[in-house]
Amino acid sequence: MEWRAHQAPELQPRLVAQVTRMKENDRLGHAYLFTGESGSGKLASAHYLIQLTLCEAGENVPCETCRACRLVKSGNHLNVHHLEPDGQFIKREQVDQLIHELSKTAREKGRKFYVIQESHRMNASSSNALLKFLEEPTSDVTALLLTEQPHALLQTIRSRCQQMTLQPISPDLVKEQLMAQQVSETMASTVSRLVPSVEEGLALIEEEEFGLARKGVLKLIEALERGTAHALVQAHEHVIPLLKDKEKADRILDLLLFAYRDIIAVKANPMSTCTFPDKKAFWEQLAMKSTFEQLTYQLEHIMKARRRLHQNANRTLLMEQLVIELREVSPVV
Repeated sequence: MEWRAHQAPELQPRLVAQVTRMKENDRLGHAYLFTGESGSGKLASAHYLIQLTLCEAGENVPCETCRACRLVKSGNHLNVHHLEPDGQFIKREQVDQLIHELSKTAREKGRKFYVIQESHRMNASSSNALLKFLEEPTSDVTALLLTEQPHALLQTIRSRCQQMTLQPISPDLVKEQLMAQQVSETMASTVSRLVPSVEEGLALIEEEEFGLARKGVLKLIEALERGTAHALVQAHEHVIPLLKDKEKADRILDLLLFAYRDIIAVKANPMSTCTFPDKKAFWEQLAMKSTFEQLTYQLEHIMKARRRLHQNANRTLLMEQLVIELREVSPVV
């Protein structure tokens, strides 16, 4: 596993600036809690802090070329320990083994670090073992706990850590990184509005049903221009068969919502960036024929459908009703 500390300045510039000030002032603490949603760069940020601290160049950015930087980057530095769930939980024996390793004499110069991914998945026994270790900190060991669910951790563990809150990654950055992975601009533009990370974006693109959902939603909007009957046929052929569960139905409603937001954005500013750039010419046509009031009503109907979905409404009936409501406020052709 190659650690991607170099991504941290791009993903979390504010946090990197905070870490740099800590380094400048020689104020590194004994425990930190990195909190943020999936894809926000928690692991990259933790690795950046480690690499910055252990770098032999002594500058305020990791040099990336010294022996310590290379070892940290490759995941082979003997002062750095990594822990993640074994199955559903992080178990007591894993924490005990970690503490045993940290108690040994360091085999490399400098501070020791341990990184616990998904730290909220420690069970009661492993949490208590870690808590005891945190209560008796040693001057040369720093804990880096990573989590998307900080409140699932023991309050006594949270209170012994300095919290580092990561900002959500912007869709534009996710789009840029997806395109760097050879994803088309069209697909990257759509996916980056739906998921918060490159990893989740790539996984979504691999789903055949997602491609079908995207095409189905666009066909549905085109059919709405031809009348309610055409739109209902398209819905039954290309959308309703994909409403297999609440999550997939939610995704389709998200796609519809972003499509109408595109139309509003293009109406307000023809230079706007679109979630569906391949449909921009069509959006411009719809924008010319629609008022802001009509488009706002359509957005409201989609958001109402989302609320009904989460109230366990019948998904087929929900989509049929939404099609009728969208057509009622469409411009007359």
